[in-house]
Amino acid sequence: MEDGYQNRTAFIKGAKDIAKEVKQQASKKVGRSVDRVSDEYSKRSYSRFEEDDDDDYPMQGSQDGGYYRGDSQAANDDEGGHSDSTEGHDEDDEIYEGEYQGIPRADSGKGSLAGGPGSVRAGAQQFRDIGVSEAERRKDQEELAQQYETILQECGHGKFQWTLYFVLGLALMADGVEIFVVGFVLPSAEKDMCLSEPNKSMLGLIVYFGMMVGAFLWGALADRIGRRQSLLISLSINSIFSFFSSFVQGYSTFLFCRLLSGVGIGGSIPIVFSYYSEFLSQEKRGEHLSWLCMFWMIGGIYASAMAWAIIPHYGWSFQMGSAYQFHSWRVFVLVCAFPSVAAIAALSAMPESPRFYLENGKHDEGWMILKQVHDTNMRAKGYPEKVFSVTTIKTVKQMDELVDTGTDTPVWQRYRLKIMSLSQQMRNNILACFNPEYKRTTFMLMAVWFTMSFSYYGLTVWFPDMIKYIQKQEYESRTKTFTKERVDHVTFNFTLENQVHRQGHYFNDKFLNMKMKSMVFEDSVFEECYFEDITSTHTFFRNCTFIASLFYNTDLFKYRFVNCKLVNSTFLHNKEGCMLDFSDDFNNAYMIYFVNFLGTLAVLPGNIVSALLMDKIGRLRMLAGSSVVSCVSCFFLMFGNSESGMIALLCLFGGISIASWSALDVITVELYPSDKRTTAFGFLNALCKLAAVLGISIFQSLVGITKAVPILFAAGALAAGSFLATKLPETRGQVLQ
Repeated sequence: MEDGYQNRTAFIKGAKDIAKEVKQQASKKVGRSVDRVSDEYSKRSYSRFEEDDDDDYPMQGSQDGGYYRGDSQAANDDEGGHSDSTEGHDEDDEIYEGEYQGIPRADSGKGSLAGGPGSVRAGAQQFRDIGVSEAERRKDQEELAQQYETILQECGHGKFQWTLYFVLGLALMADGVEIFVVGFVLPSAEKDMCLSEPNKSMLGLIVYFGMMVGAFLWGALADRIGRRQSLLISLSINSIFSFFSSFVQGYSTFLFCRLLSGVGIGGSIPIVFSYYSEFLSQEKRGEHLSWLCMFWMIGGIYASAMAWAIIPHYGWSFQMGSAYQFHSWRVFVLVCAFPSVAAIAALSAMPESPRFYLENGKHDEGWMILKQVHDTNMRAKGYPEKVFSVTTIKTVKQMDELVDTGTDTPVWQRYRLKIMSLSQQMRNNILACFNPEYKRTTFMLMAVWFTMSFSYYGLTVWFPDMIKYIQKQEYESRTKTFTKERVDHVTFNFTLENQVHRQGHYFNDKFLNMKMKSMVFEDSVFEECYFEDITSTHTFFRNCTFIASLFYNTDLFKYRFVNCKLVNSTFLHNKEGCMLDFSDDFNNAYMIYFVNFLGTLAVLPGNIVSALLMDKIGRLRMLAGSSVVSCVSCFFLMFGNSESGMIALLCLFGGISIASWSALDVITVELYPSDKRTTAFGFLNALCKLAAVLGISIFQSLVGITKAVPILFAAGALAAGSFLATKLPETRGQVLQ
């Protein structure tokens, strides 16, 4: 009896082992079948659509048309078959279907290895290690890059790309405007806000700090939430705080608004070039990205023209008492927000980058946008009957692990977890730019971006400062000096300008309703004098004595009296704030705007040449060649001893160096894959702004001291940049990674 029971138990166990082995072999066969279908799927080629009739498409069952109409069923042959994602385990660890196992943890793959060969095959799609998954993702990206290029060839280049060109051009124009705004309003704002020299310097640099933060932030974010959405958010922040900065009165609040305005516009350059490149085929990319650079020049011209037309018109202002003043320079700041607002309105009608969708596994969204591009271009070219032939596009395997916050989690906790997850993804993307695969490229580009930015921004600020220094020297050369004069019972009711009075004696004199510009009184005595309605600029009293004198409604504040003695003297109803004086020849507004207008306009020839030759001579030759010529042009600065000579050299340097910037923008876009493109571009652009701050600070400190040091700094940086540029890989003729 006991032997029979044991035999029956052994028989049942043997039957289970046989059933388990059969199940294992069946699973292997299904897995091999799926692998064969997958290999077949990845090897299919794409032929460019050229016929006008639907009958010309390959019919169902053809060998080479799997991605096109009539063959879409091939990609779904195994639908309804074995599903690895719905396999579970019974009490004997056997495989069966119908039980959802959930998202695997990082360590669950190791645990499944102990379940036997069958469980390894059944869970292969979910339990592969990270290295294999990364290799598959790279393979998917390479296949997508090749297919995407073929699809862009079919879509053609036409109305859609040109529409997007002008829309993104407005965003790039807003970036160009932002660079010039503070420089143009600073001469007026420093008087309106009573700025000291350190405060003026901080106001000039704060925009670059904001743009540095913005480029880093929005560049990394655009690879996670999308190019279009990131650009809309960044431009909105720029518009809002540009608007507020035109109305705020205090220096601190104005500085804060310009900082956040810079943070917003900082995302423009890295996102715009990456966004536009993903709609351009290989043979059009270099040329049209170079044409896009022209809008930065247009932004500079717009800012110069608006400053020229608005700021010197003092009547464009109003005030409410002495507490609130809205001068013409604030109108200019408001007008400079228009390009950003226009870009937001236009961008709202444009789609997201289809490449971004495909890289993130969103096949249908990417396909719809590519179809929109194709149909828009075909209708514009007079071929509305042409049909978008692509039905299936390769998508990239996703690596991110989902985070289930649960329905009971508080809302603030969900957002906190989402922000933390997004921050971690952005951090990982930034670190990925320094992986062994991209490490050398990233460090080389960092050096090129830094050297070019240091020399370019340093010199472009140094040029206007040198022109103002030359103007100052010329103005001071016309200064009149009076010594030991005695003036009694005289009424001064006219403008006193550019004079120095030493050891004078003024008795019972009246200074009424007048202006004092660049006046200096030294070691003089004012006895029983009366000052009323005085407006002064660059006027100081040094080592003077005032006896029984009265000051009524003047702007002669305490800082204008240096080591002076006031005996029985009274100040009544002093003017509040700092008075604007636009008529100062020493700081001629028209000349400042005109010089910047010419310097920006001189970029046009360099833009045209770089666009026409970018795809003919290559990115590296354009970048290195332009940097070398710019380096040589720096030595001509030694001959800039006059105002007109400095303006001519400014135009020469700007026209040559723009070709380097165009080539650098193109090669940066093409050297990184789509999932890291805006992250890398944003990081490099942030480094560019840091170099700009250093260049501006160093070069400004040398104005009026020496010419040799700025020239050597700029030439040395450009020479180093041109040499390092030759070590970068050439990207002409390659598909977009």
